[in-house]
Amino acid sequence: MPASGYDVAVVGGGLVGAATAWGLAREGCRVALLDEGDGAVRASRGNFALVWVQSKGLGLPAYAAWTVRSSDAWAAFAATLKEETGLDACFQRPGGFHLALSERELEARANTLKRLHNQPGIVGYSTEILDHGQVARMLPDIGREVVGASYCPLDGHVNSLRLFRTLHTAIQARGVKYLASHRVENIERKGGEFHLTTAQGEVRAGRVALAAGNANMRLAPMVGLEAPMKPERGQIVVTERLRPFLDYPVVTLRQTDEGTVMIGDSKEESTDPAGLTLGVSATEAERAVRMFPLLANVNVVRTWSAIRVMTRDGFPIYDESETHPGAYVLCCHSGVTLAANHALTVAPMIARGALDKTLVAPFSARRFHVQEAG
Repeated sequence: MPASGYDVAVVGGGLVGAATAWGLAREGCRVALLDEGDGAVRASRGNFALVWVQSKGLGLPAYAAWTVRSSDAWAAFAATLKEETGLDACFQRPGGFHLALSERELEARANTLKRLHNQPGIVGYSTEILDHGQVARMLPDIGREVVGASYCPLDGHVNSLRLFRTLHTAIQARGVKYLASHRVENIERKGGEFHLTTAQGEVRAGRVALAAGNANMRLAPMVGLEAPMKPERGQIVVTERLRPFLDYPVVTLRQTDEGTVMIGDSKEESTDPAGLTLGVSATEAERAVRMFPLLANVNVVRTWSAIRVMTRDGFPIYDESETHPGAYVLCCHSGVTLAANHALTVAPMIARGALDKTLVAPFSARRFHVQEAG
């Protein structure tokens, strides 16, 4: 395929970019996916792999509806990927828990959910506050310190690394040209198309979709867009394989389909992906043992940190450029949860040449201008 033969160039080969590229290819677009490659600081290989609904949307009710939409689409999304690739991302949606280790924590959780669901225009979905006995009937291995939890039946999880592999297998099966080691240095719009300059040469396309995570901060202004980001570091601890004991994901702890237990939910103001803070990992592990005492004597097999793709207010950004028609930006922290939306809803919009404002207008970066003016 000649360099000028692409309908859309997607920049960023993580979960957001790969899901978008797959969705574009399904719409009949000729797609190039430009990626830094395995040397990239990639959140997609460091995430916790939740498909999560509860507590999403406090401060922006439209985000709750957007998250529910993706959660509802995930089963069909996963089934289609499996049909096309033979690979199973192991999506499960049994519902999920947010456990509380004190009455104060449980009260704070209940108040947060009450504020969320009392917002005007919020989508209606079920979230329950359960006491210790009710939680124990569903999670029989909880510790005595667990006083209760919130539970939402729309929550689930996947195998994150398998999802990443599945998407990359799927895009290649659909004819997407994957261009590794193509870090984009500059983007210009000339002669009705975009010219993307990389160390490996120039790539041209009629449209461009920026899905490069925190690198969107650098790339978006090149096409008249903005991506106000606030990257933060998180750490995850992984145990040895255990007998199946956890049939539901917990927001800070989940048992994978392979039997390991992932523990984590830390937030640090750092952009160093190589750094590990032992005190943070110790706190995560200590709370996990209080929640599930059977974890006290298990072996930790690995731990890592990764940089979250976090916008300034935590909500996604979807925008199209007014000065560079055909340029789009996609930024979000919840690349797993929202993967179905990016593939099945946002990608078709880009293929048609315009974002559907009825769905994504609340997620424009212009909201930051309103906040600053206020």
